[in-house]
Amino acid sequence: MEWELGDDDRMLVEGAREFARGELIAKDKVWDEKEQSLCGILPQLAEMGFMNLRIRSEYDGLDCPMEVYSHILHELAYASPAVAVDLSVHNMVGEVLQTFGSEELRRQILPTWGTAESLGTFAISEPDAGSDPSSIQTTAELKGDHYHLNGSKMWITNGLSGRWFMTLARTGKGKKGVSAFWVDGNSNGIERLAIKGKMGQRGSELVSVHLDEVEVPVGCRLGREGQGLQIGLAALDGGRIGIASQASGISEACLDEMCAYAKERQQFGRPIADFQAIQFMIADSLVELDASRALTLAAARLHDAGKPYSVAAAEAKLYSTEACNRVAYRAVQVHGGTGYVNESRVERLYRDARVTTIYEGTSEIQRIVIARGALK
Repeated sequence: MEWELGDDDRMLVEGAREFARGELIAKDKVWDEKEQSLCGILPQLAEMGFMNLRIRSEYDGLDCPMEVYSHILHELAYASPAVAVDLSVHNMVGEVLQTFGSEELRRQILPTWGTAESLGTFAISEPDAGSDPSSIQTTAELKGDHYHLNGSKMWITNGLSGRWFMTLARTGKGKKGVSAFWVDGNSNGIERLAIKGKMGQRGSELVSVHLDEVEVPVGCRLGREGQGLQIGLAALDGGRIGIASQASGISEACLDEMCAYAKERQQFGRPIADFQAIQFMIADSLVELDASRALTLAAARLHDAGKPYSVAAAEAKLYSTEACNRVAYRAVQVHGGTGYVNESRVERLYRDARVTTIYEGTSEIQRIVIARGALK
């Protein structure tokens, strides 16, 4: 399906596609095999402008509309879902600072956001607080002009190389007792531990973080005390468009792989593409890919227009990620035994697809968001 874009935006998206398909597919295979961090490529990603796409031009960003940004993440995810999720998280964290940080903090940090040294992390989940961020146990106690943060965070993307942590900590009781903070990763008292053995997207760093008397200046609190949940959920709304874009990129890669293999693989004296069973799997995958893109871009356009988009983002994230898993399943099925070994790209994509229904809000959480919107 073709999508309408202006000439400048089309050039940006086509540049991302050319780079991703020309360089990232091979690199992603190595990152997966060695469970090696992709962060060595961050300087190149920064040079190409991918790290400050969502930052406004007044802070030296590219001011990229969400619709165009979605296309770019889709193209990057086609080649490397790990790169796409790392950049999605980084740009999401930058948007949080841009929206909720003080002007002084924005002026200090955002002009450097497009550099490899300013990698951002979204440190909200905890060992016992995932889908329910209101149950976090990390505390922030105000002592003079600094908060002292204590606690543990879990499943943190970019957590080893990240310089800046956007996190939530408890400053009081209940849901109104959660506040948001901007934490310098170079602060004393931060311990990072890599989580190994991931099923997929193995080039993307995933860590647990322990905070022990980490001092955070009052000026690095985001928003008001007690506004943390609102800030975290607002960030996730935009982030879900990013993950939906990532999922559709994986779906397109799977579809291309299964079409190419079906035309090449011979059985009973002819290509398996001639068989209706294979054709139906390809047809269903194409329909789900196009539907995923339509839902995702609809949410992105609402975001760009300044209209409410939370439910639309949840719909896009739910459908695109669930469809991605179905398409990846079919891709392996079409490849048969070849698709079951790690020399086949669809084996890797199948593993990469699985987590998309889990992070930045599980499918079950998306259904709750959607239902609440319908029942208002």
